[in-house]
Amino acid sequence: MSRGVAVVTGGSAGLGRAIVRELAARDWDVAILARGQEGLDGAVADVEALGRRGLGVSTDVADRDAVDAAADRVEAELGPIDLWVNDAMVGVFGEFVSTDPEDFERAFAVNFFGFVNGTRAALKRMTPRNAGHIIQIGSALAHRGIPLQASYCAAKHGIQGFTESVTAELTHNKSNISISTVDMPAMNTMQFSWVKSQLPDHPQPVPPISQPEVCARVVADVAEKPRKRTWVGEATVGTVLGNRFAAGFMDRYLANSAYSGQQAPEKKNPMLPTNLYEPTPGDHGAHGIFDDKAHGETVQTWAIRHRPLVYSVAAGAAAVLAASVTKALRK
Repeated sequence: MSRGVAVVTGGSAGLGRAIVRELAARDWDVAILARGQEGLDGAVADVEALGRRGLGVSTDVADRDAVDAAADRVEAELGPIDLWVNDAMVGVFGEFVSTDPEDFERAFAVNFFGFVNGTRAALKRMTPRNAGHIIQIGSALAHRGIPLQASYCAAKHGIQGFTESVTAELTHNKSNISISTVDMPAMNTMQFSWVKSQLPDHPQPVPPISQPEVCARVVADVAEKPRKRTWVGEATVGTVLGNRFAAGFMDRYLANSAYSGQQAPEKKNPMLPTNLYEPTPGDHGAHGIFDDKAHGETVQTWAIRHRPLVYSVAAGAAAVLAASVTKALRK
């Protein structure tokens, strides 16, 4: 039996593609909203291979009416939407002052208004039923901006504030709809091969780099058990806490390290056509070109996926420690 109907924006490649596969493996029927038909067809084939119903709808998430029409089609063909995952993104790499204003605004439109449009479309259908769950794919960069990605960082910061406002409104209205944010680390996806880049060398995610499947499993866990916010990966935790308690140090550290950290001079792979305005042809799957640098499960990602066990072990350790201290004091 199906867990329900899920929509994943940007589900044709990268993290979105990994999320689509993971949700289908956990018995969700999945609709994919993205622009490229070949990627959509591949994602639908992945869903169907796992025994679930899939639907691909070619959609530019920056187009509010197109997103609303896509949601109508999903409900007409698959049924009521239970889960909506906002993930679609595009990228522009380069210093702000030398970035074409149209490129900056296009990236922001997809990365911010794409989430706004998806959230609106989901709430329009979930609110009358007073049920449903929206997951915003966030980033460590929602908490700390870095050089060379001003548009993306601005969008992620904006999504955080937008989501907090909507969450407060739903709470005020005593709604049963859940909204979760899952903040991601750097991942090995095709994003870094089709961003519009001014960099002299091949763009790369800032190490440490995670495989998208690790992050997709966390998203599917949150879909099963909603949580307001989840930080994925040690680097994400370090970035968020570092900016809270040592923002000045982070300014200097990133100014010195983030230029070289976002480039891979050893990668001689040619860049693909940018997907900023039009989809890049082909079906590119979930992984990028950094399999040699990317890692799988870490202690932190394992721990956030197994909280009850971690809490039980911690409670047990605390009890043993307390007993030991009490015994020592009685001597």
